[in-house]
Amino acid sequence: MRKYLLSLTTVGALMSAGAAHAACGDITLALFSWQSAEANAYVDQFILNNGYGCNATTVAGDTVPTVTSMIEKGQPDIAPSVAVSLLGDFYANGVAEGRVSRIGNGISDGSVSGWYIPTYVADAHPDIKTVEDAMKHPELFPSPEDSSKGGVIQGPQGWGDTVVTAQLFKALEADKKGFVLVPSGSAAALDGAIAKAYESKKGFIAAYWAPTSLLVKYPMVQLEATHDDAEWVRCTTKQDCPDPKPNYWKAAEEITLASEKFLKREDVAPAKDYFGKRSWSQAEVGKVMLWMTENQANGEDGAKWFIQHMPEVWTKWVPADIADKVKAAAK
Repeated sequence: MRKYLLSLTTVGALMSAGAAHAACGDITLALFSWQSAEANAYVDQFILNNGYGCNATTVAGDTVPTVTSMIEKGQPDIAPSVAVSLLGDFYANGVAEGRVSRIGNGISDGSVSGWYIPTYVADAHPDIKTVEDAMKHPELFPSPEDSSKGGVIQGPQGWGDTVVTAQLFKALEADKKGFVLVPSGSAAALDGAIAKAYESKKGFIAAYWAPTSLLVKYPMVQLEATHDDAEWVRCTTKQDCPDPKPNYWKAAEEITLASEKFLKREDVAPAKDYFGKRSWSQAEVGKVMLWMTENQANGEDGAKWFIQHMPEVWTKWVPADIADKVKAAAK
């Protein structure tokens, strides 16, 4: 009899736990491999599970295959932050057919690439705001290999940003203006070249992107230039295009994407409300990424650190009672 009562108690406990999750339901979150994406996915998971009683799990993937799966199979449910402007017609067709839809913002000011100069150079030379302005002053941005030339530090071969940098350099005829391209063999080499120049307080131009932890540690200012969509497709992004015109990156909007199946469900209403309000800036994500980098921490650690140390950001996304539950879970 006692064994029977214990069994009923156990079943009751399991049913109660199931009911708690049922209040929000099962949710799958796309987990991409870069820091900002990891932080975003694990913050969502932590808040949904501990605040709303969801059963949120992560599914490893990458932008194109994950969004393709969301369109074709309805899984995963959510891609927390996706730069959809970088996707092709398959995404536009998926939206048109209602298979995926925007449910909120990922990073409020998006992600962006460009040519950056150190803040201390920008402050000392307020007249330098554009790429064209910088091209007039090779002496302010000495190449690490030949200080008689100005240098533009670029990323490794094979990166899209490296192709764009080379095409922009060619279009500007920067070599005739006293500049050379400074190649990097890897992402680590690129970061190392920037860090070395910054810590020596030397001027430099570097192709980089945001949000990143490096831009938090070494503040830089993005040079300005105009963007043309048609030229971007025609030549800017094509390594073998012989006649590029000056053209520049534009900010890539980072949105939160939901599958059609998720949006049709009634058991995830609290999560839908959450995603509609959840959004953070490049600077805010960058702080988390910097902490992760300096502490060799993963996305789960970064999410917990964010919950503990940046409540002024995330408590705006949730009701007060939910915030209390999340704070208690993060202790």
